[in-house]
Amino acid sequence: MKKFKKFYIETTSICNLSCSFCPPTQRQARFIALEEFKHILDEIKPHTDYIYFHLKGEPLLHPKIDQMLDISEEKGFKVNITTNGTLIRKAAPKLLGKPALRQMNFSLHSFDGHEGSVDREGYIQSVLSFVREATSISDMLVSFRLWNLTQDNETNLQRSRNRETLAMIEKEFNLDYKIEERVVPGSGVKLAERIYLNQDHEFEWPSLHAKEDEGRGFCHALRNQAGILVDGTVVPCCLDGEGIINLGNVHQAPFSEIIEGERANRLYDGFSRRTAVEELCRKCGYRQRFGGA
Repeated sequence: MKKFKKFYIETTSICNLSCSFCPPTQRQARFIALEEFKHILDEIKPHTDYIYFHLKGEPLLHPKIDQMLDISEEKGFKVNITTNGTLIRKAAPKLLGKPALRQMNFSLHSFDGHEGSVDREGYIQSVLSFVREATSISDMLVSFRLWNLTQDNETNLQRSRNRETLAMIEKEFNLDYKIEERVVPGSGVKLAERIYLNQDHEFEWPSLHAKEDEGRGFCHALRNQAGILVDGTVVPCCLDGEGIINLGNVHQAPFSEIIEGERANRLYDGFSRRTAVEELCRKCGYRQRFGGA
């Protein structure tokens, strides 16, 4: 039986931002219902212990996120949430003290990625305030993400924007160094106990409109990760945000059967041979990061 280290559950396809690096979904806007969520957890229980509220959409928008965390705890799951952080002040009461909540990932690059963003200091301080309280009452892990570096080592404007953000973080944790001096793109630096920051280059979501390469390389899709979109569509990885590689629907067939289906096995066996058999995979830059050509 396949076991996954990471399992992505899209709790909503709706987002409150429109970031330049994240193409808007063409799928129907909706929130997952609690009964649907319970069914998904029952289906995937033999396959994983860790779930991620992530794919597309902003998970803190879900009005019943607190109940989903309670259900996750009841069913024995640990939860990781990836958020842009803009709603953290309002959502905090629904998150604080929840035993299932293992880690919060804050995509701080969303602030500059969204054209209408205002009040950088207020945004960062609201995130830091939540982190301060959450880590004082629990063993929750925190990851701050600045994934907006460019291949030419940043533009002067983006470097300046990042410096403002990093300066506030350095002050919060009383750092006696500049984060840029320690962090290596693609990896992280420890700021405090259970709190980390990592920077990386901006990436492009794979698209059928992108240029296709020779299809050599490796991917961890259906090896250490899988995902389910808000409507129940099973996808092989967290980057198939449109459900292009539709392996089946968990509300129509058992998950265990879906991931052993013909299309799923063809994808899995292809990467065993270092070959991308799906068109979307041949147009995905992440495949080149994880194994090369």
